[in-house]
Amino acid sequence: MEALYHQTNKLVQETQHLFSQLEKKSNADVQDVREAIESKINLINSNCERLDVLCLKGPVSQRQNARMRVDQLKYDSRHLTAALNSWYNRMIRQQREEAEREALLSRKFTTNDHVDIMIDHTVQHNNSLHNAVHGVDDLLSQGSSVLDNLKSQRLTLKGAHKRLIDIGNTLGLSNTTMRLIERRARQDGFILVGGMTFTCIVIILVVVYLT
Repeated sequence: MEALYHQTNKLVQETQHLFSQLEKKSNADVQDVREAIESKINLINSNCERLDVLCLKGPVSQRQNARMRVDQLKYDSRHLTAALNSWYNRMIRQQREEAEREALLSRKFTTNDHVDIMIDHTVQHNNSLHNAVHGVDDLLSQGSSVLDNLKSQRLTLKGAHKRLIDIGNTLGLSNTTMRLIERRARQDGFILVGGMTFTCIVIILVVVYLT
């Protein structure tokens, strides 16, 4: 166990030394250094797993001390892994910034005559609302015309009803015939009221959903 511990501790030191070379190497050599660091970190983690098993097999009086040393190696391994990830993310960010800088410098600018102006979504939404308002106004106007026509028809039916009653009285129609005429007049009144109510409901629903 001691030999494996010292070997793993040496790997940690070698890996830390490799980190100092990442900033000094060229782009062609950085990849080799990074792969070497990853390989050593994987070997350190593998040795830590073996050390865990050996700690359990060692003397009871030495287990606590051995466990603390192995935990320190694990902490160093996690620290090295985090440092490698941080360096890698920093390199990716630098490469992206350089690519964006190169793209900006190589972009060809044109005159204002060739610039396509995009219509603002707010303007489009405003135009849609105006169109909806005009549509609702048209529906209200049509509904008002329908109501006026229904009122006119209602007055016409009342006049016709009165004339029928007068004619019936004049001709001496029977009571049964008169009741049938009155019942038909009431039914026509219900139909008229139902039609007006349905028209009002449709207009209200259109106004609510379009606004």
